[in-house]
Amino acid sequence: MTSSLLDSLPYARFLNLQTQINGDEITVVMPFADRLIGNPMLPALHGGATAALLEMAAMAQVSLTYPRLRLPRPINVTVAYLRSGRPVDVFARARINKAGRRVAHVVAEAWQDARHEPIAALTAHFLLDPDETPPA
Repeated sequence: MTSSLLDSLPYARFLNLQTQINGDEITVVMPFADRLIGNPMLPALHGGATAALLEMAAMAQVSLTYPRLRLPRPINVTVAYLRSGRPVDVFARARINKAGRRVAHVVAEAWQDARHEPIAALTAHFLLDPDETPPA
């Protein structure tokens, strides 16, 4: 389900995002490609690619937790850039902090070598289908 979700998004295909599902947790991988460089002097990954990875990881986690036909709709998204992304693969994982009947609060982190050293973090709210109730 979530692989097909990301496969259906043109920008996810452009970023070549790949998913790894382990139970109820999803990790989204953005393999490095030269086109992802935003600052060639460092070189550092483009912040837009990093933000897109985080947002799509959050969407994938919401879709995995609340399977439905429609994409989760973001209400607001905030990204904090914590360090420069180097020209290597990036991993992202999201978790749903709180979900009500209509809104889910999601946080996500992106890292490269070590998960405890994130390069960026996301906080977002997603609109859930009003007819859908969160799992117990």
